[in-house]
Formats: sequence, C-alpha cells, structure tokens
Amino acid sequence: MYLIIPFVFFNMIVFLLTMPLTETVFTIPLVSDRQMPVAIGDLIVAIGMLLLYVEVVTAVRTGGRTIMDHMLAFILFAAITSELAFVSRARSPTLLLLAVLGFVDFIAGVSIRLAQPKIVLERTDEAPASSWQFLPPKNKSG
Repeated sequence: MYLIIPFVFFNMIVFLLTMPLTETVFTIPLVSDRQMPVAIGDLIVAIGMLLLYVEVVTAVRTGGRTIMDHMLAFILFAAITSELAFVSRARSPTLLLLAVLGFVDFIAGVSIRLAQPKIVLERTDEAPASSWQFLPPKNKSG
C-alpha cells in the first residue's frame, strides 16, 4: 500500500502543478566530467521501487491484515491502470512503470501469502505418548 505515495506525487505534479515529468531535478556526476540528469518522472519511479521493497518486506509478516493489504494493493493497481487507460493527460511512461510496480506488488503479496506454511494447532485431552519419564528433582540436602 506504500505505492500510493508515488502515485499521489505523480498526480500532484501532473494535475496540480502542471509540471512536465521530464524536468531535471538534479544531476549525478559521472566519470570524465559527465553528468546524468535525473528527471521528476525518474525520481518518482525510483521512490516507487524503494517503496516496493518495503512493501514486499512487510508482506512476509503474518497476521490478519495481510488479506486486506492484498485487496488494497489490487485496488491501487486498478486505479493506476484506469488512470493510465482513461485519462489522456496522465499517459506517460512514468505512470506505466508505476502500474508495473503496482502489479508486482499485488502478485508478490499474493505469492508470498500462498507460499507461507499453514500451521494448525490442535488441542487434545491426552498427553502425547513419550518414551521419556519425568522424574522429580533429587534432593541435594543430604
């Protein structure tokens, strides 16, 4: 569900600020006095990739909220792809890559959930048969 953050950033930049996604935010110095410009769209995708890692790590945890997390991840994926398909102003490679990240988030979460072992604990009235005998501790006061 952390992927909603880059999706919100994308929508704020495209619809509220009306900035081009190709505008350079900063440059990374390389060897031979060369520089690599990093655009707004690139930065949004990089943030999304880092947050996808956080999402996968949190998907490994066990608990009752995981099903709800998968449903919310699917809803977010559907929202991103719907915006990509139906809103002409939002069509860009950045949103396409965010949709791919959303799909990977959903599929990875479901795959991790299905791969987790199911532990079933049963309570019985009988003690299990064992070859060990438990003896009281010896008295050392002698």
